[in-house]
Amino acid sequence: MEPILPPGTGWIEVICGGMFSGKTEELLRRIRRAQIAGQRIRLFKPDIDQRYHPTAVVSHNNTALEAQPVPNSDAIYLLSAEADVVGIDEAQFLDMGIVEVANRLADEGKRVIVAGLDMDYRGRPFGPMPYLMAVAEFVSKLHAVCVYTGGLAHYSLRHASPDESTVVLGGKELYQPVSRKVFCSLRQRYA
Repeated sequence: MEPILPPGTGWIEVICGGMFSGKTEELLRRIRRAQIAGQRIRLFKPDIDQRYHPTAVVSHNNTALEAQPVPNSDAIYLLSAEADVVGIDEAQFLDMGIVEVANRLADEGKRVIVAGLDMDYRGRPFGPMPYLMAVAEFVSKLHAVCVYTGGLAHYSLRHASPDESTVVLGGKELYQPVSRKVFCSLRQRYA
């Protein structure tokens, strides 16, 4: 549900969850609704995320909107002066400064919508996301479907990658949405 607050009131919304839970799809839905309402929007993504398109936010379902790739959180602040609504995808890949940037934008009366993974492939809090969730007025936690049990998938299990780096960009070729029970039983195999 989208918040209804007086005009000029800023706030932060966080859309989080595991991979394939629909975070980007939900971000794009909210941005489109803001466009329909005649609001000025700016949509951003970390410039390291080139998986689907260099200058668009694209969901796993191929829904897309043009976006500004940025190298860091400061660029988001500098490029958002004229916006009413600021959308940020894949926030877990941004620096910790995104928390201060989101707060400043909200303090200036902007609606800030942030989407990202709340946990990394090891099941640990991911980058700035826990801090964004803490300062947000609204948090939507989405779940995928476990590929093994058909139940709620809260974790993103990385498979088929010898790389132990926290940030390894990929899709279904590298990650599977899994339940807690499956994650606990399989993580040793891939950790």
